[in-house]
This record gives sequence, structure tokens and C-alpha cells, in this order.
Amino acid sequence: MYTDNRAQGLTLFWQSIWARAYPRIFGMLRERSWMFFDTFLPLLGTLSYVFVYRAIQAPEEYIGFVVVGGAMTAFWLNMLWSMASQLYWDKDMGNLELYVVSPAPLPAILLGMAIGGLVNTTMRATAIIVVCSLLFAVPYEPGSLILLLMVFIVTMTALYGMGMLFASVFLASGREAWHMANLLQEPIYLASGFFFPVRALGFWFATFASILPLTLGLDAMRQLLFADAVTLRFLPVEVELGLLVVSSVVFISTAMLALAKLEERGRREGRLIERRR
Repeated sequence: MYTDNRAQGLTLFWQSIWARAYPRIFGMLRERSWMFFDTFLPLLGTLSYVFVYRAIQAPEEYIGFVVVGGAMTAFWLNMLWSMASQLYWDKDMGNLELYVVSPAPLPAILLGMAIGGLVNTTMRATAIIVVCSLLFAVPYEPGSLILLLMVFIVTMTALYGMGMLFASVFLASGREAWHMANLLQEPIYLASGFFFPVRALGFWFATFASILPLTLGLDAMRQLLFADAVTLRFLPVEVELGLLVVSSVVFISTAMLALAKLEERGRREGRLIERRR
């Protein structure tokens, strides 16, 4: 008697996550030079901003703002290039059709990409924080470490929920995906306040920019890491944490609906982007 031993439900979801995360976690070990370029070269951008603040004799806490912001750029770039653009690249390489016809759910595949990329990105962010903190004697005065960890986890959840949503948008946009990724990179640096307090942009601009998880996440983490950051905050930490939770739910729910629609159309019509007329 035939017995179907194929994974289903949560087991299939978990196995799909691990299968897609595996090559990203262990792939960098096969090319050691990537570890150097991905870990230490991004330090140069952060160092340049530190020296600018030193040259204009900015308050010392701004050095810490730059270090934390420089570390978080790694997560934004990973989300933009290694997750949001991934389905478009997989389509060009011929892998996307395999994902769609396979029983593995697309959200699990994207989540595996995110987890695999998160491991490498954490190494890069840690290198920036450790090296810059030692070189410039950054004066951390951490508050609640539990609250800091909660803010970081919720920020990453909302950020990668946005990445899942962007993956559908970029794929549906066709060849414009590459240009959209390039277009979004630098404006996000400004709107999220990577290298300065977002409050400097003004209340209404900062409110509009709060749709980006990194805007609220960075502001909250700075408040919890630097005592003087409270006077430069945009909103209280508790309010920003609540808004990040809402953002996580909205982005993930919308992304799941978009991916389900994309997958259903791909299987029904045999195409995943609109035909150009």
C-alpha cells in the first residue's frame, strides 16, 4: 500500500525555510574573500560620517548615532538587494518557475532568504559597531536591554515584512525592478535618519517617514543606547514600539496576500508579470 511521506503544513514550511537559508549561511564560507568585502569595506562609509562630525565638532553622542545607523544600513541593504529583488533575479535565472510549481510556499522561501541573509548581515553590523566603538570610544549608556532587544526584533520583523511585499512589487514591475531598487536606496538613508536624528527633518516629514520601520526602530534604539538621545527623540520608545508592531502586522499580512495572488496567477496563467504592450 502506497504511503505519502511528503512533508506538509508546518513541516513543509519549516523545511522550505531551512532549504533556502542553507546556501546563504554556508555559501560565504566557500568564498572567503566575500566575508572580507561584505564585512570590512562597509566600515569606510560609516567612518567618513564619523570624521565629518568630528571635523565640525558635533556633540559626542552624534558619533554613536552614526555608528548605530551605519550598522543598521546593513539590514536595509540586505532587505533591498537580497530579498526584495530576489524573486526578480530568480526569474531571470530560471529558478522562479521551480518555486511556483513546487509545493513549497513562497513566503517560506522568502523567509529562508531573509534568515540566511540575516546571519551574514549581522556579522557585518557587528563588525561596524565593534570596530567603530573601540576606535572612537563611543559612550553607550544602555537602558533596558530587554526593551532594546524587543525593539530590534520587531524592527527586523517589520523590515523583512516590507521586503516580502517589495518582492512581489519588484517582480510585477518587470525590468524596472533594478531601477526601483537603486532609486529607493539613497532616499531611505535620508528618510530613516541613518546618520542623524530623524527629528531634524521636522515633525511632519518624520511622521511621513515613519512608514519605514527603520525610522522608528533607529530612533527607539538610540534612545535606549544613549542617555542624551532622549532630548533628540522623535517619539517615546513605547509609542514607537507599538507602531512597529502594527507595521509588522500590516506588512506581513499584505505581503502574504500579494504573494498568494502572485502564485495563483502564475499557476493559472503561466506568467508572473504583466505583458508589455
